[in-house]
Amino acid sequence: MSQFLDKKESVFQKKISCLQYISQGKDRFQHLENIEKVLRYGGNWIQLRMKEMSQNEVLKTAILARELCSKFSAKLIINDHVKVAKTCNADGVHLGQEDTSVLEAREILGAQKLIGGTANTLQHCVAHLENGVDYIGLGPLRFTSTKKKLSPILGFSGYKDLMAAYSKQENTVPVIAIGGIQLSDIEELRRIGLNGIAVSGMLTHSEYPENEIQQILDGFAESV
Repeated sequence: MSQFLDKKESVFQKKISCLQYISQGKDRFQHLENIEKVLRYGGNWIQLRMKEMSQNEVLKTAILARELCSKFSAKLIINDHVKVAKTCNADGVHLGQEDTSVLEAREILGAQKLIGGTANTLQHCVAHLENGVDYIGLGPLRFTSTKKKLSPILGFSGYKDLMAAYSKQENTVPVIAIGGIQLSDIEELRRIGLNGIAVSGMLTHSEYPENEIQQILDGFAESV
């Protein structure tokens, strides 16, 4: 067991944003353009996700994204690439079910960095809790074309059942909803017990996303 897991209490108290923007773009420049737009209009948490690009290209983008996030006092999370996160001094990583293990990432990044994990079942959630994640990305709520290998859709009923079981685990790790989420979903997701949402297309395709960002931040203001 990792030495860092002895510090679970302090790890779990790290601040998690209720709005996590997952970057989109056909190349480095589009990713950075979209990231800067979200930051400029009030976003405070960026996940750099470049699944189809080389690690070298991800690193080049991450270094510039780190500068942007620092400028706006926002968190930068790197999807999957743990070594890139360490090299560019990102705030942490987000790991999918087929990515680097949480324990390995913690050994590489240390106790102070944020580590999030993707989940689709209660078993996934429990495993993440045992391995010491700082937050869980649970989904998808509904179909989304953003992710190619989409897990089974949960829907609101799936979230209700999972969160009811999750609440019995006696932990303080926040759960973020992900997957095809719309603004009209916020009230129901908050009521179910979700601590926030991760979105991509909603903000990427909005010319002026200030309204969407403020509604999300206000909607979950008391949840995280």
